[in-house]
Amino acid sequence: MSAVFAPLQDAGRAESVVRRIAEAVTIGLMGEGEQLPSENDLALQFGVANGTVREALAILREQGLVQTRRGRNGGSFIRTPSEGLSRIHQARLRDIGIVDLRDLGDEQFAVSGAAARFAAERAPSDVRERLGALVTALREAKTPAERRKADTRFHIEVAVASQSVRLTRREVALQAELGPLTWLPGEWAPDPGRVADEHHGILVAVVAGDAAAARGLAEEHAIAGAHHLVRNHLRLTSP
Repeated sequence: MSAVFAPLQDAGRAESVVRRIAEAVTIGLMGEGEQLPSENDLALQFGVANGTVREALAILREQGLVQTRRGRNGGSFIRTPSEGLSRIHQARLRDIGIVDLRDLGDEQFAVSGAAARFAAERAPSDVRERLGALVTALREAKTPAERRKADTRFHIEVAVASQSVRLTRREVALQAELGPLTWLPGEWAPDPGRVADEHHGILVAVVAGDAAAARGLAEEHAIAGAHHLVRNHLRLTSP
């Protein structure tokens, strides 16, 4: 969660605050009804002015992602409207070009591979518990939203374990873009058992400190994910 509120490089832009919070909602790091920090706390954590935060919250309210309540128990709370989201993501996957999908896959290949390698070299002692809990969560998930959340959080936790702020930011942005396209409902979703097995393999390599194996497994996982998206894109665009 700390990656969500990390200081912004392009401080002063409300759009950057909006994008960071929207990404956190999209990938399941923040859920329905969860309260955001106060305006002052958000401004301090993002490294922006209070007015920038107020502008960002106004935009998020217009988009329906945030509801602000006044009074003693007031504050700004996350909303996750689900109506039509799957159709929106399916349309996005249909309309995105093969070249753009390939570029996304290339970026995921590079980012997740490097993150897994550095995680194997630098991970804190509790990495087994943190990643293991997310592998279990994916195996036990019942809905596409739960599977997407477990999947995306696993990738982000690997990036966090790499102790690279830049890699973590890129992984958060990638998961916000790729997660909803990957975990479409029904027949469009990947096999969660296969994905969980691949996550477990990465986990074992990271815990063992085997940087080469961790990187290789993460790269293979990224390739499989890219192939899944391309197959679904071709299904959607076929007559």
